[in-house]
Amino acid sequence: MRLYTASMDLGLAGKRALVVGGSRGIGKAIAFALAREGVELAIVARTESELTHAAREINLATGPRIVPLPCDVTDRAAVEAMVDAAAEQLGGLHILVNSGSLPGGSRTATGPIESIVDEDFLADFDVKYLGALRCARAAIPHLRAAGWGRIVNISGLNARIAGNLSGGARNVSLVHFTRTLAMQLGRDGITVNCIHPGATRTERTAVVLRARAQRLGLQPDEVETADYAEGSERSNSIGRMVDAEEIAHIAAFLCSDKSWAINGEVIAADGGGSSAVYY
Repeated sequence: MRLYTASMDLGLAGKRALVVGGSRGIGKAIAFALAREGVELAIVARTESELTHAAREINLATGPRIVPLPCDVTDRAAVEAMVDAAAEQLGGLHILVNSGSLPGGSRTATGPIESIVDEDFLADFDVKYLGALRCARAAIPHLRAAGWGRIVNISGLNARIAGNLSGGARNVSLVHFTRTLAMQLGRDGITVNCIHPGATRTERTAVVLRARAQRLGLQPDEVETADYAEGSERSNSIGRMVDAEEIAHIAAFLCSDKSWAINGEVIAADGGGSSAVYY
């Protein structure tokens, strides 16, 4: 991943945000982007050590207060206590970013259908869809109390690509959830939007690229160039993998006061990976 760069001056200074999945990957990049804009943050993840390290790193690089709050989003009572703690420690809440991910080693139900394990399917939904729902349900009273709010759900392009049965289904469900909340909350001054990242450069993908490059006797950038060459399976219109920071810029804009006209929408952020036309 790239180093996190200067702010975009989105007028977010003084806002308070809760970023679920903020200890690594896209969630961490979003936390950095918001902190660069002067937002005080609570970041959430399961692993306390990773979370504490990320909070310290973001704070040292940006300045605003970063509160680490370990939480398992599959536990409703724990989520409600975590959100209340975030609002109390930050002095209110304006922004919720749902970027939670499955624990390392977890499996999604990709198929073929004969091999699907119900528990894998349910675990995927429990973390990604119900996790987002639990966090939103707990956060919305605080956003309403503030009289201004933003919810950004990080979903994924499995919603538009056949193959991963649980990943596609829960991502489609997150789109429906986003649109429904947008309709319910718009009059309260709260907008709700969704981002579909494609393959994204994060700490995890960097490790995978290095391992593949070592096996092939190549440099990581050579492997990525081959992956995104025109006509290849992973090719997109910009010819490279999108960086987590680039997803974070989109999320920060959607969290800002400049994004009022966008509500209940889904933004695909994969570098133009599909030639399909959506209308």
